[in-house]
Amino acid sequence: MTTTGPAPRASHPARPGVPAEQAGAAGSEPRRWVRPRYLHPGAWWLWALGLAVAATRTTNPVLLLLLIAAAGLVVMARRPSAPWATSFRLYLILGAVVVAIRVLFRIVFAGEGTTVLLSLPTLDLGGLVPGLRLLGPVSAEAVLGGAYDGLRLATMLVCVGAANSLADPRRLLAAVPSALYELGTVLVVSVTVFPQLAESLRRVRRARALRAGPRRGRRTLRGIVIPVLTDALDRSLLLAAAMDSRGYGRRGPVPVRTARVTSALLLVGVLALCVGVYAVLDGGIPAAVGTGAIVGGLLVGALGFGVAGRRVRRTRYRPDPWRVRETLVAACGLGVGGILIALAEYAPAPLYPAVAPPALPQLTPLLLAAVVLAALPALLAPPLPPAGAGR
Repeated sequence: MTTTGPAPRASHPARPGVPAEQAGAAGSEPRRWVRPRYLHPGAWWLWALGLAVAATRTTNPVLLLLLIAAAGLVVMARRPSAPWATSFRLYLILGAVVVAIRVLFRIVFAGEGTTVLLSLPTLDLGGLVPGLRLLGPVSAEAVLGGAYDGLRLATMLVCVGAANSLADPRRLLAAVPSALYELGTVLVVSVTVFPQLAESLRRVRRARALRAGPRRGRRTLRGIVIPVLTDALDRSLLLAAAMDSRGYGRRGPVPVRTARVTSALLLVGVLALCVGVYAVLDGGIPAAVGTGAIVGGLLVGALGFGVAGRRVRRTRYRPDPWRVRETLVAACGLGVGGILIALAEYAPAPLYPAVAPPALPQLTPLLLAAVVLAALPALLAPPLPPAGAGR
């Protein structure tokens, strides 16, 4: 009598286009860190805020343009196919407008400088406002200073636009801690206004393209601007109404004693943070005092947030996980910010090119490494799932 063991498990047939020797490996479940999925929205915002902090530490135009290019590369590589993800171009246009306005202000208010580019008639308003003079000689130093400052602000706007184009606002709201849920609801509604403007502009222009009539002129502009603003406002109100009907921002019953304890903890935490920051900035106070106050304020504030989070009753459906790729993407942005903060403290020369007299901007190997680090999320972020697929 022969005994037979369990029947062997049938092997899966090889998939079309996959070699037979790879069929076994392909049949198993792929690793999670290479599976197509949407990145956690918090990782995108940390990356973008790190780049924005880096932009505040320099006026080097070449470095700022490279940071804008890095942000644009990441957006082009990892932007989902959603209506709210089409606003990056508008942020670029807004940044260009900011640069032009800053340069125009320097020209109108007669900036100082010795290298005169253009001589304009001078309008002296000393009789109305002492010391105020409009127009006059336009110097290269004033134009460069305005362009550098405007480009720095434009880079910060582009970084925020990159985060808006990469992070789903609804998933971002779902990831907000319970204690900050009401504030998060307000912020999400506010930051979605600009993407909704972009979506409304695209739909209005597409509708006008299907109609006969003039394509240019004041009447055409009025026919585009008014419908776009009206539609964007209506969509924002609809979003707020939909969130309110689903219980966003609602509070559960909280005892008076718990509410008072929460308020006291948050107030003490904020005061301790203020004292700690003042002690760190003031060189006459020992560093240990400032550091201790900051750490204590963070601990007390975290305790207050934990108690405050109990007031919000929330349910989470399929919360976004935080995995290795999220950590790497966030570390890239924060690393860029940390590099430029350190350079601004110990080696600030290449970060602030001279404008009087004008000097050519310089890039060091460390600055180039920071730019490469800023663009790495284009490769580190997981590939996007197909359009219409779930998370």
